[in-house]
Amino acid sequence: MKKYQEFKQVDYPKIGEDVLAFWKSNAVFEKSVSNREGAPTYTFYEGPPSANGTPGIHHVMARAIKDVFCRYKTLKGFQVKRKGGWDTHGLPVELQVEKELGITKEDIGKKISVAEYNQKCRETVMRYKHEWDDLTEKIGYWVDLDDPYITFDVKYIESLWHLLKKLYEKDLIYKGYTIQPYSPAAGTGLSSHELNQPGSYRDVKDTSITAQFKVIGEEDLYILAWTTTPWTLPSNSALAIGEKLDYVKVKTFNPYTFAPQTVLLAKARLSAYFNPKGASVDLDAYKPGDKVIPYQIVEEMKGKDLMGIKYEQLFPIDALALPEPAFTVISADYVTTEDGTGVVHLAKAFGADDFRTLVQQDVPGVFLKDDKGLEIPIVDKKGKFLPVVGEYLLTKMEEHAIPVHKTFTADDFYVKNYTHDDESDKAYKSTDVIISIILKNENKAFKVEKYEHSYPHCWRTDMPILYYPMESWFIKTTAYKDKLVEYNKTINWKPESTGSGRFGNWLENLVDWNLSRSRFWGTPLPIWRNKEGTETKCIGSVAELEAAIEESIAKGFMKESPYKGKEIDLHRPYVDDIILVADNGEKMFREPDLIDVWFDSGAMPYAQWHYPFENEDKFKENYPADFIAEGVDQTRGWFFTLHTLAVMLFDSVAFKNVIANGLVLDKKGNKMSKRLGNAVDPFKTLKEFGPDALRWYMLSNANPWDNLKFNKEGVVEVQRRFFGTLQNTYNFFALYANLDAFAYDASNKIPVNERPELDQWILSKLQSLIKETETAYENYDVTPASRAIMSFTVDQLSNWYVRLARKRFWRGDMNADKQAAYETLYECLEVIARLMSPIAPFYADWLFQNLTASLESKPLSVHLTDWKSSEENLINLSLENSMQLAQDISSLVHSLRKRKTKGEAAT
Repeated sequence: MKKYQEFKQVDYPKIGEDVLAFWKSNAVFEKSVSNREGAPTYTFYEGPPSANGTPGIHHVMARAIKDVFCRYKTLKGFQVKRKGGWDTHGLPVELQVEKELGITKEDIGKKISVAEYNQKCRETVMRYKHEWDDLTEKIGYWVDLDDPYITFDVKYIESLWHLLKKLYEKDLIYKGYTIQPYSPAAGTGLSSHELNQPGSYRDVKDTSITAQFKVIGEEDLYILAWTTTPWTLPSNSALAIGEKLDYVKVKTFNPYTFAPQTVLLAKARLSAYFNPKGASVDLDAYKPGDKVIPYQIVEEMKGKDLMGIKYEQLFPIDALALPEPAFTVISADYVTTEDGTGVVHLAKAFGADDFRTLVQQDVPGVFLKDDKGLEIPIVDKKGKFLPVVGEYLLTKMEEHAIPVHKTFTADDFYVKNYTHDDESDKAYKSTDVIISIILKNENKAFKVEKYEHSYPHCWRTDMPILYYPMESWFIKTTAYKDKLVEYNKTINWKPESTGSGRFGNWLENLVDWNLSRSRFWGTPLPIWRNKEGTETKCIGSVAELEAAIEESIAKGFMKESPYKGKEIDLHRPYVDDIILVADNGEKMFREPDLIDVWFDSGAMPYAQWHYPFENEDKFKENYPADFIAEGVDQTRGWFFTLHTLAVMLFDSVAFKNVIANGLVLDKKGNKMSKRLGNAVDPFKTLKEFGPDALRWYMLSNANPWDNLKFNKEGVVEVQRRFFGTLQNTYNFFALYANLDAFAYDASNKIPVNERPELDQWILSKLQSLIKETETAYENYDVTPASRAIMSFTVDQLSNWYVRLARKRFWRGDMNADKQAAYETLYECLEVIARLMSPIAPFYADWLFQNLTASLESKPLSVHLTDWKSSEENLINLSLENSMQLAQDISSLVHSLRKRKTKGEAAT
């Protein structure tokens, strides 16, 4: 009877399917956790994916990395619980729903109620959950999918409210009016870590303009100021200079109108605006259109001498007139001569530095009043000029006969191309270009050109952002900057450069966390205020909210609870209907904003257990995480929010070890995209190659934190060279073991020191491999582990040991030498199955079960065994070195023979 199953052909994808079915029917994953009850815990946190889109090939890489170290630590004797989770709030969901419904943010509450809209979002978030679960199972990523945390769940949100209240009570949440990054395309503000997601800053070619500001009381004297955002010029209310910089008045001619004039700019910027040849040309000799424009420096001065100079408003729109000290020259410490003119144009509504400088110096900004009497910028939140400016531009377009690509109305002047107009149209003109033409024709522009620069874009819509004045709630993260930096230095980052560089630098330049968002689907901000903003209350639990509602009903502010006869839902619009009672007896209304969705995911260590309302013991057992892993794009996302909340609220790190994996690109190094047709379908790839070869290729090809150029040929090579060689080695063993009726018996094996030297050598190499692999796994270095296993299997075991020992298997009698050969090869194969099981879990289990099938007492699965520690007494470095010399000599002889053979063929 055959003891070891033999295989003529191996179907690797089918191995994956069969082993997965075996795991499910035998609850192998569940047993790998329950069998370790009472053992030390090893905690892994799952960064929650969003299930409103289908998974890609890069998710195989990301999830395989997580799986490797959880499996390894289980083998090492730890109990490793892995709770899954789903990220269900946020902008991606809202954008998808709006696209499907054919609506915009402005339609919510008009064409569709907030309740209907949020219900649609709720229905959408889990649309592709089946595909995610399917991929998770097929690639062998063991994580608890039966009891995941879900960020829209009322218990999860209640834990978030508790954390927010703790921050509030520590005086770490405040409301501020600042200039913030804002996405008109998404209709929401962005936090600094959202703005700094990879790819957010992009090189674009915009129209830049050096505008001329006419000095009042001087004939033909203009101050030059440069900007890459001409659309901000109608909002100009001051010009800033550097007090210690050198400036010059230069007599010259306007290059567009040819009018004689004197311009004022920094001396160090002369060469950027004037051809040196012009200095030797007589001013009187100039003719309009001459290529070289003459110029003459007529006066030099320091910046401080320019303070207080008044100039004419660039866009003389009556509704935008301002009182003094608007339209004057002031100073600012950030003015340099690195670019531009050494003069900075300031628009209070659209720049953080501008806003701060103008507030400090009591200079008003260009704003209009809305129907509530509140100041608003002249660009609305859709990124469009208000009609008062639109009408002025429309009049000027007609006056200057500017041809354009479409019919404009006063309501069509978008400051960026948010309407997706065809920019390839020869007649296309952006608002910046229209403004520049008007200023050129009116002798208000000195230089207009295309300028390539890096400009921030919304990470979800890929559209340009604006810097916009907004009231927001902030978390005072800067108060903990030093502690955040200090604790980060205790974390083991892979690679280290991400922790000390990318993440460390981010913490060193920390700004306060912009917490609030003007959206509908997400965790509501649990803060209520009276109309004057003098009374504030933060709610930290459902019980606290219910008690506050009862107080409000008793006071007569509410007739009944919005939850009467219903399950509690902490989302909008229900919380919006709740009026609370202030300490002074006034009505309090909820601040309408939601919180940053990154707070949702960063709070998962607590909210996944509904802490502190229940499971306090579970939370403490599983905090902080021993290990997390996500893409490098989470450095300023999930990694940051995890770290920040842990330090600020628990005086701890949230995770001890972290792998920040790189991108998965196409084989040419381009970003994968369905639109470009270079995206790889993970399901098709699994069907073609199986999960083990795919995982092995992705984790052995390059370090996980390096970008991987995915090439199917690489998967083919791994399958052929490693898995093919390993399978052939097993087939060799099974064939002859069955012929000789050999069955491995650990109780009756030949001692290693009595086996031939060849056996002692390969077993010494095997122990060295165990140590090398264990060290790599302990250091969270999966790539050297996979390469060491592959090298041993192919180069040492198959190409050397089996070749040199095969005649021992062919002998007729089962003598001690033959038995030793069988036992040695078996032991190598069995250990390889264990060592490779974290990386190639399906094939390793299949191989292990084939090897152990004849044993009377055998483990159900390789994943339910213990890690095979190295036997130090079997390591013989002298023997390993001697065999290495023999291998080197053999290799040299082989190369000489090849060279001689080629030479003979050539002659």
